Amino acid sequence: MMIKKILVSQPKPSTDKSPYFDIERKYGVEIVFRPFIKVESLTPREFRAQKIDILSHTAIIFTSRHAIDHFFNQCKEMRITIPEDMKYFCITETVALYIQKYVQYRKRKVFFGSTGKINDLLPTMVKHKNERYFVPMSDVHGDEIQNLLESKKLQFTQGVMYRTVSNDFTPDEPFDYDMLIFFSPSGISALLKNFPDFKQDKIAIGTFGVQTAQAAKDAGLTVQLEAPTPKYASITSALADYIKENNA
Repeated sequence: MMIKKILVSQPKPSTDKSPYFDIERKYGVEIVFRPFIKVESLTPREFRAQKIDILSHTAIIFTSRHAIDHFFNQCKEMRITIPEDMKYFCITETVALYIQKYVQYRKRKVFFGSTGKINDLLPTMVKHKNERYFVPMSDVHGDEIQNLLESKKLQFTQGVMYRTVSNDFTPDEPFDYDMLIFFSPSGISALLKNFPDFKQDKIAIGTFGVQTAQAAKDAGLTVQLEAPTPKYASITSALADYIKENNA
């Protein structure tokens, strides 16, 4: 089946230099950016029910820009003023720089890893072993951070500040795609929530990440395109080759 219309389950890129737009121009396809999921903050009441005192902590661990947005917005809504000497430990430099949206960036209080993995940041946190760490998290999370911090006997509290929910389709919203691209297991779950009787038929499925691919297969879907792989580092490079070969 010719691939003419593709749904990419992410927000539309903020720059026209995105490889997705190059694919549209080169192969004459239509790419629609339509997230299957969205992230929303807990209400202050829901957060308070966890009985967490943010100001009893001296450092925050941020694993994503989502975590930064929901942490500072939640604090603002609860009228919590974050002390200027609060330290921030971020999973990457990109995440660390994003803090500037909310507080003045000072290298002496912002630390970040280089690989995007929390265990890369762990040696730095161990050097600050007297800090009391707070970890803002999503309602869906693993035990990796907890296990790592416990292994080094660091003082920490985890708190849910935001959650992932289905970004539901409206009854009159068209669903006439030849290919769907997913980036998380939550996206697969949202697809089946929106369309309980979903039949893949000739629709191609693309996934980014091992867990996303597995979630699709567990749901009974056939995955035609996966990334990253040794051949394709990005979903866009894999997509370009797939369209080229499929539409030839």
